[in-house]
Amino acid sequence: MARKTFSKELKARVALEARRGEKTVAQLSSEYGVHATPINDWKKPAREGLPELFERGRSHDAPAQEAEKEPLYPQIGTLQVEVEWLREKSKQLGLT
Repeated sequence: MARKTFSKELKARVALEARRGEKTVAQLSSEYGVHATPINDWKKPAREGLPELFERGRSHDAPAQEAEKEPLYPQIGTLQVEVEWLREKSKQLGLT
């Protein structure tokens, strides 16, 4: 039998409802068609991860974001030069 996969949105919704405690894990399991074990597993990352969402500046992501951006700057420069060259050529050919 194949394992069920659940969307991250469903996991988040169920984990937050489980954290609220308004319904039991058994009730949530029945309502969403998810076994109690994954619900309990999803509660822990929700509990640990929520405080990070509210950190000011999110400085822990800054180095990773900068590392992602760094190789893009040369590409942007190259594309800007190409666009300018194409504009000049189109003017010379009377296409604009």
